[in-house]
Amino acid sequence: MKTITIEGQLRTEMGKKATRQLRSHELVPGVIYGGAQEINFAAPVKAFKPIVYTGEFIQTEIKIDGQNYVCILKDLQFDKVSDQLLHVDFLELVGDKKVVATLPLHLTGTSVGVKAGGKLVVKMKSLKVKALPSDLRESITVDITNLELNGNIRVEDVKVENMEILNSPRIPIASVVMTRQLKQEESTEKKK
Repeated sequence: MKTITIEGQLRTEMGKKATRQLRSHELVPGVIYGGAQEINFAAPVKAFKPIVYTGEFIQTEIKIDGQNYVCILKDLQFDKVSDQLLHVDFLELVGDKKVVATLPLHLTGTSVGVKAGGKLVVKMKSLKVKALPSDLRESITVDITNLELNGNIRVEDVKVENMEILNSPRIPIASVVMTRQLKQEESTEKKK
């Protein structure tokens, strides 16, 4: 799994004034939850770019005052007007403690329905799972080779070892729909 390192500093002062001051120095406040204690820190805004602006699932190693914390991104807050990153929440990965994470889906294969002239419509790009940190991976692979025209692959069709999928089982992940051209060809055949 891809890991990115962020070097930060412990936050001693809390509140709006202290937070504004951090942001004026191009630092973003953050919190690490899930470990023995909650850790408040700040790090340069540029350090967060590789984990914020990606669709990948990335593990983050945060170094604060000589301590290392292995974490995953939990939540982000942006300014509504300027779209500036305001706050970051991380979840510390502790060996035997299950965590909830959002893993991207990776569709493989060429669908039978697409080969027949249909169009693949991807309805979900990620799944929410609960697993031990050692069982987390970069993505969940879903084979769509047997997906037929007007067929769906649903959450319940995805099988992953050592992970509990938290999304509703009936939600479609991907489907193959008829294209306009295929519908026209079908209707002209019926008229003959």
